[in-house]
Amino acid sequence: MSLLPCVEVASPASAANVATSAVIWLHGLGANGHDFEPIVPELGLDDSLATRFIFPHAPERPVTVNGGMVMPAWYDILDINIDRKIDLDQLLNSAEAVTALIEREIARGIAPERIVVAGFSQGGAVAYQVALTFPQRLAGLLALSTYFASADSITPHPANDNLPILIQHGLQDPIVPEALGRAAHEKLKAQGYAVEYDTYVMPHSVHPSQVRAIGRWLNRVLTA
Repeated sequence: MSLLPCVEVASPASAANVATSAVIWLHGLGANGHDFEPIVPELGLDDSLATRFIFPHAPERPVTVNGGMVMPAWYDILDINIDRKIDLDQLLNSAEAVTALIEREIARGIAPERIVVAGFSQGGAVAYQVALTFPQRLAGLLALSTYFASADSITPHPANDNLPILIQHGLQDPIVPEALGRAAHEKLKAQGYAVEYDTYVMPHSVHPSQVRAIGRWLNRVLTA
């Protein structure tokens, strides 16, 4: 399998190709790997973490709910109702492609327990599948304005039974209703995961105070 094309952003301490931690961050439907690139300097990460950010580009494919328009998408969405009927095979294929990026970071010398998987909206649905099934302990899972699309089919790996998970969602989200974020939190908590759940007065977007909270969380899980 060829690796997904990516945007890479290094913290100052890792600029000389000496990164010792990594964040693999997946964009939402119709966006690309540049979408969250500007957020890196705003996170306030500790330079000692020497973090490399990996922002992959999703493949272009027709999206049924958008009239078959071809756009960057991790998977096809077949029905926009609250249950989100999706092409699960495409989601699993995307998860496999992102898993290959984790494996590349490990091959580049970063320990798996120093790698965070993050995703916004559709990217977050893939991030759930990737992080919870990865066979080595990761640093954390960040799920932003998203939903647990593969909750009924996933087989989590015990290596990440204690994975730190941060879910954040907008209370005014018209695209992915906040009820879906809350449902993911409740399901994971019932299964014994260490889940934090934060809401913000915002639509399907990212809030400045949320960015600061993400930075604090990353500083914590990448230091642990």
